[in-house]
Amino acid sequence: MAGRMSDMAVLPEAAVETVFRRLAADMPGRTPTAKGPKDQPDPFRSLVSCVLSAQSLDRNTAAAAEALFALATTPQAMLVLGEEAIARAIKPCGLYNMKARNLTRLCQTLLESHGGVVPQDRAGLMALPGVGRKCADIVLSFTFGQDVIAVDTHVHRVANRIGLTAARGADATADQLAARAPDWAQGDGHFWLIQFGKAVCVARRPRCEACMLTDLCLWFAANRDAAAS
Repeated sequence: MAGRMSDMAVLPEAAVETVFRRLAADMPGRTPTAKGPKDQPDPFRSLVSCVLSAQSLDRNTAAAAEALFALATTPQAMLVLGEEAIARAIKPCGLYNMKARNLTRLCQTLLESHGGVVPQDRAGLMALPGVGRKCADIVLSFTFGQDVIAVDTHVHRVANRIGLTAARGADATADQLAARAPDWAQGDGHFWLIQFGKAVCVARRPRCEACMLTDLCLWFAANRDAAAS
Protein backbone atom coordinates (compact mmCIF):
# COMPACT_ATOMS: atom_id res chain seq x y z
CA MET A 1 0.00 0.00 0.00
CA ALA A 2 1.38 3.43 -0.94
CA GLY A 3 2.48 5.45 2.03
CA ARG A 4 2.44 2.54 4.50
CA MET A 5 5.12 2.79 7.17
CA SER A 6 8.03 0.42 6.74
CA ASP A 7 9.71 -1.31 9.66
CA MET A 8 12.03 1.70 10.07
CA ALA A 9 11.56 3.90 13.14
CA VAL A 10 9.84 7.26 13.00
CA LEU A 11 9.67 10.22 15.35
CA PRO A 12 6.58 10.66 17.53
CA GLU A 13 4.05 13.31 16.59
CA ALA A 14 5.31 15.88 19.10
CA ALA A 15 8.87 15.57 17.80
CA VAL A 16 7.67 15.98 14.20
CA GLU A 17 6.02 19.24 15.24
CA THR A 18 9.27 20.40 16.85
CA VAL A 19 11.30 19.55 13.75
CA PHE A 20 9.09 21.69 11.56
CA ARG A 21 9.09 24.55 14.10
CA ARG A 22 12.89 24.63 14.01
CA LEU A 23 13.05 24.35 10.23
CA ALA A 24 10.55 27.20 9.92
CA ALA A 25 12.74 29.37 12.14
CA ASP A 26 16.02 28.64 10.35
CA MET A 27 15.21 27.90 6.70
CA PRO A 28 13.74 30.14 3.98
CA GLY A 29 10.18 29.33 2.98
CA ARG A 30 8.02 30.19 0.00
CA THR A 31 8.65 33.73 -1.23
CA PRO A 32 5.95 36.05 -2.60
CA THR A 33 7.79 36.12 -5.94
CA ALA A 34 8.11 32.32 -6.27
CA LYS A 35 7.26 31.27 -9.81
CA GLY A 36 6.45 27.92 -11.32
CA PRO A 37 9.03 25.19 -11.92
CA LYS A 38 12.17 26.54 -13.56
CA ASP A 39 10.77 30.09 -13.27
CA GLN A 40 8.16 29.71 -15.99
CA PRO A 41 5.41 32.36 -16.19
CA ASP A 42 2.29 30.20 -16.68
CA PRO A 43 0.93 26.76 -15.70
CA PHE A 44 1.44 25.15 -19.11
CA ARG A 45 5.10 26.11 -19.38
CA SER A 46 5.62 25.18 -15.72
CA LEU A 47 4.17 21.74 -16.39
CA VAL A 48 6.23 21.22 -19.55
CA SER A 49 9.41 22.32 -17.76
CA CYS A 50 8.71 19.85 -14.99
CA VAL A 51 8.31 17.03 -17.53
CA LEU A 52 11.58 18.05 -19.18
CA SER A 53 13.41 18.06 -15.84
CA ALA A 54 13.12 14.30 -15.27
CA GLN A 55 16.63 12.81 -15.07
CA SER A 56 18.12 16.09 -16.31
CA LEU A 57 20.46 18.65 -14.80
CA ASP A 58 18.91 22.06 -14.19
CA ARG A 59 21.11 23.77 -16.79
CA ASN A 60 20.15 21.20 -19.43
CA THR A 61 16.47 21.50 -18.58
CA ALA A 62 16.72 25.29 -18.86
CA ALA A 63 18.40 25.04 -22.27
CA ALA A 64 15.77 22.62 -23.54
CA ALA A 65 12.88 24.71 -22.21
CA GLU A 66 14.28 27.90 -23.70
CA ALA A 67 14.65 26.29 -27.13
CA LEU A 68 11.18 24.74 -27.03
CA PHE A 69 9.36 27.84 -25.79
CA ALA A 70 11.02 29.93 -28.49
CA LEU A 71 8.96 27.80 -30.89
CA ALA A 72 5.71 27.16 -28.99
CA THR A 73 4.16 28.22 -25.68
CA THR A 74 0.67 26.69 -25.83
CA PRO A 75 -0.68 23.14 -26.26
CA GLN A 76 -2.10 24.06 -29.65
CA ALA A 77 1.17 25.52 -30.94
CA MET A 78 3.16 22.57 -29.61
CA LEU A 79 0.94 20.10 -31.44
CA VAL A 80 1.39 22.06 -34.66
CA LEU A 81 5.13 21.98 -34.07
CA GLY A 82 5.08 18.19 -34.07
CA GLU A 83 6.93 15.47 -32.21
CA GLU A 84 10.13 15.52 -34.30
CA ALA A 85 10.59 19.27 -33.94
CA ILE A 86 9.91 19.04 -30.21
CA ALA A 87 12.55 16.32 -29.88
CA ARG A 88 15.14 18.42 -31.70
CA ALA A 89 14.43 21.43 -29.48
CA ILE A 90 14.62 19.55 -26.19
CA LYS A 91 17.68 17.44 -27.03
CA PRO A 92 19.83 19.05 -24.29
CA CYS A 93 17.70 17.54 -21.51
CA GLY A 94 18.19 13.88 -22.46
CA LEU A 95 15.58 11.17 -23.10
CA TYR A 96 14.32 13.65 -25.65
CA ASN A 97 12.50 11.19 -27.91
CA MET A 98 10.45 9.78 -25.02
CA LYS A 99 9.80 13.24 -23.60
CA ALA A 100 8.76 14.58 -27.02
CA ARG A 101 6.32 11.70 -27.37
CA ASN A 102 4.92 12.34 -23.88
CA LEU A 103 4.63 16.08 -24.51
CA THR A 104 2.73 15.49 -27.74
CA ARG A 105 0.28 13.19 -25.96
CA LEU A 106 0.11 15.59 -22.99
CA CYS A 107 -0.91 18.45 -25.28
CA GLN A 108 -3.52 16.28 -26.96
CA THR A 109 -4.97 15.26 -23.61
CA LEU A 110 -5.04 18.83 -22.34
CA LEU A 111 -6.96 19.97 -25.40
CA GLU A 112 -9.32 17.00 -25.58
CA SER A 113 -10.08 16.59 -21.88
CA HIS A 114 -9.33 19.94 -20.21
CA GLY A 115 -9.99 22.61 -22.79
CA GLY A 116 -6.28 23.34 -22.99
CA VAL A 117 -6.13 24.27 -19.29
CA VAL A 118 -3.71 22.61 -16.87
CA PRO A 119 -5.63 20.76 -14.11
CA GLN A 120 -5.26 22.04 -10.57
CA ASP A 121 -5.61 18.69 -8.82
CA ARG A 122 -3.17 15.80 -8.39
CA ALA A 123 -5.37 13.17 -10.05
CA GLY A 124 -5.90 15.33 -13.11
CA LEU A 125 -2.19 16.12 -13.44
CA MET A 126 -1.08 12.52 -12.95
CA ALA A 127 -3.51 11.37 -15.65
CA LEU A 128 -1.45 13.37 -18.15
CA PRO A 129 1.25 11.48 -20.09
CA GLY A 130 4.71 11.91 -18.59
CA VAL A 131 3.49 13.37 -15.28
CA GLY A 132 4.24 11.47 -12.08
CA ARG A 133 3.59 12.25 -8.42
CA LYS A 134 6.67 14.44 -7.96
CA CYS A 135 5.94 16.54 -11.05
CA ALA A 136 2.27 16.88 -10.13
CA ASP A 137 3.03 18.00 -6.58
CA ILE A 138 5.70 20.48 -7.73
CA VAL A 139 3.20 22.10 -10.10
CA LEU A 140 0.51 22.16 -7.39
CA SER A 141 2.89 23.76 -4.90
CA PHE A 142 4.95 26.16 -7.01
CA THR A 143 2.48 27.06 -9.73
CA PHE A 144 -0.87 26.93 -7.97
CA GLY A 145 0.29 27.73 -4.43
CA GLN A 146 -1.39 24.71 -2.87
CA ASP A 147 -0.33 23.29 0.48
CA VAL A 148 1.59 20.28 -0.78
CA ILE A 149 5.01 19.00 0.29
CA ALA A 150 6.51 17.94 -3.03
CA VAL A 151 9.16 15.26 -2.58
CA ASP A 152 12.39 15.46 -4.55
CA THR A 153 15.72 13.75 -3.80
CA HIS A 154 16.59 16.19 -1.00
CA VAL A 155 13.20 16.03 0.71
CA HIS A 156 13.10 12.22 0.50
CA ARG A 157 16.57 11.90 2.02
CA VAL A 158 16.04 14.42 4.81
CA ALA A 159 12.57 13.21 5.84
CA ASN A 160 13.68 9.59 6.14
CA ARG A 161 17.05 10.39 7.71
CA ILE A 162 15.55 12.51 10.48
CA GLY A 163 12.64 10.16 11.07
CA LEU A 164 9.77 12.28 9.83
CA THR A 165 8.91 9.35 7.57
CA ALA A 166 9.92 5.72 7.11
CA ALA A 167 9.60 5.09 3.40
CA ARG A 168 11.55 3.31 0.70
CA GLY A 169 10.31 5.41 -2.21
CA ALA A 170 9.58 9.08 -2.82
CA ASP A 171 5.83 8.59 -3.39
CA ALA A 172 5.48 6.84 -0.03
CA THR A 173 7.47 9.65 1.59
CA ALA A 174 5.05 12.16 0.06
CA ASP A 175 2.05 10.23 1.42
CA GLN A 176 3.57 10.04 4.89
CA LEU A 177 4.51 13.73 4.97
CA ALA A 178 0.95 14.60 3.94
CA ALA A 179 -0.28 12.54 6.90
CA ARG A 180 2.37 13.37 9.52
CA ALA A 181 3.48 16.97 8.91
CA PRO A 182 1.40 19.58 10.77
CA ASP A 183 -1.25 21.33 8.71
CA TRP A 184 0.52 24.67 9.18
CA ALA A 185 3.72 23.21 7.65
CA GLN A 186 2.20 21.75 4.49
CA GLY A 187 2.54 25.01 2.56
CA ASP A 188 6.20 25.77 3.17
CA GLY A 189 7.42 22.34 4.26
CA HIS A 190 8.90 21.53 0.86
CA PHE A 191 10.93 24.74 0.84
CA TRP A 192 12.27 24.24 4.37
CA LEU A 193 13.22 20.60 3.79
CA ILE A 194 14.89 21.17 0.43
CA GLN A 195 16.96 24.09 1.72
CA PHE A 196 17.91 22.11 4.81
CA GLY A 197 18.93 19.21 2.58
CA LYS A 198 21.10 21.43 0.41
CA ALA A 199 22.73 23.43 3.21
CA VAL A 200 23.01 21.06 6.18
CA CYS A 201 21.68 17.53 5.71
CA VAL A 202 23.65 16.88 2.52
CA ALA A 203 23.82 13.44 0.97
CA ARG A 204 27.34 12.12 1.59
CA ARG A 205 28.60 13.89 4.70
CA PRO A 206 25.76 15.61 6.54
CA ARG A 207 26.91 18.67 8.47
CA CYS A 208 25.69 17.42 11.84
CA GLU A 209 27.95 19.89 13.67
CA ALA A 210 25.85 22.72 12.17
CA CYS A 211 22.47 21.02 12.63
CA MET A 212 19.77 22.19 15.01
CA LEU A 213 18.01 18.82 14.92
CA THR A 214 20.65 16.42 16.27
CA ASP A 215 18.76 15.93 19.56
CA LEU A 216 15.80 14.63 17.55
CA CYS A 217 17.37 13.05 14.46
CA LEU A 218 17.16 9.26 14.39
CA TRP A 219 20.06 8.97 11.93
CA PHE A 220 22.32 11.02 14.21
CA ALA A 221 21.35 8.90 17.21
CA ALA A 222 22.33 5.75 15.32
CA ASN A 223 25.52 7.22 13.82
CA ARG A 224 26.66 9.62 16.52
CA ASP A 225 30.30 8.49 16.58
CA ALA A 226 30.69 8.54 12.79
CA ALA A 227 28.98 11.94 12.50
CA ALA A 228 31.33 13.44 15.09
CA SER A 229 34.51 12.20 13.36
